[in-house]
Amino acid sequence: MTIKHILKLGILLLIFSCASTKISKIEGKRLEIDDTLKPNLAIENFIKPYREHVNKNMDSVISYAKETYTKTDGEYNTAIGNLMADAVYTESNLVFNKRTGKDIDFVLLNHGGIRSIISKGNITIRTAYEIMPFENSVIVTAIKGKQVNEMMTYLSKSKRAHPVSNQLQLVLDKNGAISSATVHGEPIDESKTYYVATNDYLYNGGDGMVFFKPNENTYVLNYKIRDVLIDNFKKKDTLNPKRDQRFIQLKD
Repeated sequence: MTIKHILKLGILLLIFSCASTKISKIEGKRLEIDDTLKPNLAIENFIKPYREHVNKNMDSVISYAKETYTKTDGEYNTAIGNLMADAVYTESNLVFNKRTGKDIDFVLLNHGGIRSIISKGNITIRTAYEIMPFENSVIVTAIKGKQVNEMMTYLSKSKRAHPVSNQLQLVLDKNGAISSATVHGEPIDESKTYYVATNDYLYNGGDGMVFFKPNENTYVLNYKIRDVLIDNFKKKDTLNPKRDQRFIQLKD
């Protein structure tokens, strides 16, 4: 018997096998989840020690806030935004410098990424999760000053308190046009390479921030913004961030 005949025989056997197989009918039933649904005590008892361990860790006090801070307490820069941007600069630069021997020039985050307030009183690990519930991580990108100037134009037109670290200062005139923009106190040099830290969402064009590409290089630090905050808060007995002059508009 040739291979061709064997294949034909196999196909016929498969057809007859399928024809003789009884097909079971499967029916589903919708279960409503409401107060009448009783918990499974065995599962609850199994989960309980893990839940208690997680809650104990999340509620560990790591710092103290002198006031309540929100992302609506300023027009162009806020205390909570300044705190986050400066924390990302401080903690991420330690990692970046160790890996590359270079320093981050400044940090840009997004106003919408601040998801909660910091309430006056004890700061816990849970606080950091509430402020930054997402999995966004730090990315450092090497871009030319020309793109940094595009970033300044974006910030001037967005009219939102997107957090920037204090190595950057952007001043708008009374009409909202750029009056001055400096990094480390120096005017932005369009031919110079700047190392800017941001998060992966913004790096990939989130919130219309398309100026991070193209770039000369990209450094993925594998460092979540949330972990940055936790590490930074642990180093401070008291959080007392302030609004300042890093991003302002002149009145006259």
